[in-house]
Amino acid sequence: MNVLLTPSPLEGELRVIPSKSYMHRALICAALADKPTVLHCPKSNRDIWATAGCLSALGAEIKEENGVFTVFPIEGKQEETAHLCCEESGSTLRFMLPVTAALGRKAVFHAKGRLSQRPLSPLYEELVRHGVILSPNGVFPLSTEGRLTGGKFALEGSVSSQFFTGLLLGLPLLPEESEITVLGRLESAPYVSLTCAVMKEFGVRPVVTETEMRISPAPFRSPGALFAEGDWSNAAFWLVAGVLGGKIRLTGLEKDSTQGDKAIVSILREMGGNVREENGVYMAERSALHGVTIDATDIPDLVPVLAVAAACARGETVIKGAARLRLKESDRIASVCRMLTALGAPCEETADGMIICGGGLTGGVVDACNDHRIAMSAAVASLACCEPVAIVGAQAVEKSYPDFFRHFESLGGVYTELN
Repeated sequence: MNVLLTPSPLEGELRVIPSKSYMHRALICAALADKPTVLHCPKSNRDIWATAGCLSALGAEIKEENGVFTVFPIEGKQEETAHLCCEESGSTLRFMLPVTAALGRKAVFHAKGRLSQRPLSPLYEELVRHGVILSPNGVFPLSTEGRLTGGKFALEGSVSSQFFTGLLLGLPLLPEESEITVLGRLESAPYVSLTCAVMKEFGVRPVVTETEMRISPAPFRSPGALFAEGDWSNAAFWLVAGVLGGKIRLTGLEKDSTQGDKAIVSILREMGGNVREENGVYMAERSALHGVTIDATDIPDLVPVLAVAAACARGETVIKGAARLRLKESDRIASVCRMLTALGAPCEETADGMIICGGGLTGGVVDACNDHRIAMSAAVASLACCEPVAIVGAQAVEKSYPDFFRHFESLGGVYTELN
């Protein structure tokens, strides 16, 4: 799907869609629990369904009706080989691989898009060291058999926090205590905090510090029902849209969420953005922005839309600590810079980020590069352009936010689909 967007300010109120990061974790915990769990998630997406499908392949029964997921746990020993289709979801693959190994299941993991190119080391080597038999690293389909053993694990913290989440979810199933040593700084640490928060809802409490994680054998116990919290990563698009020239109110966000991307509020305020909160409602209005330095170590998913804000600000913005973006759905450092350049904003790639010269955007044609966050960021950028913006491959939004363009239009956005 290709779309043409005509510059127009957005105004109105929107309820933020549920967090897919929360739902990945909640679905897995529910499938490992002692009895059924009801998960309220009014809006889902391809990534959420990828995790649900993998759990179903392992023996869980998952029913969804009107935004309510009922998860019946995995029961008994399954002998046949399970085929787990992770689609393009890095979270699904990296969470489910240790969980499947902890269950001792024989399985084959399938991947689509760039997922097969995204790194599994050093998680891969640690699983092998602890008794798991895996087919060659980097070759898909990826097969696994044998049961994971506990003990001492050690992983570099700079590759992906998803490796640590996968182990945290799987290791409580083992009969012995385990310890994970974090080598170096753990990047995207808030996502590990989110993992621990969800696990706590199911009665499992790993002990986590900056340098190590201790996990004792523990049963997952269903809390009965949970409500998925709003997604701060997707809320960021609307908050930036507000400060670029609109007036937007967002509901459904948790002020005390452990999601790291709630940092969008403080970063926009640092840039001069008029973003405020009243009684749980977040409001963003047109603001005069200025350039800043942004450390994206813990918030890599915010980089594309923050880059759009920076392009519309006065002065230079430096984004650093984002080297891992080269291994996302696209090389996001390169694709963000191409997006801004196509829309008239000078942008220079660096090894771990970019330098953006603010001053405004004109318009043009953006290739979404099969990346949902590039497609949504380009749509937000159109609001500040003086000429139309065409997005090639806008269907990429289906991965995380299928209703994005419908919500865009409900707030006053103007777009048409192109043949």
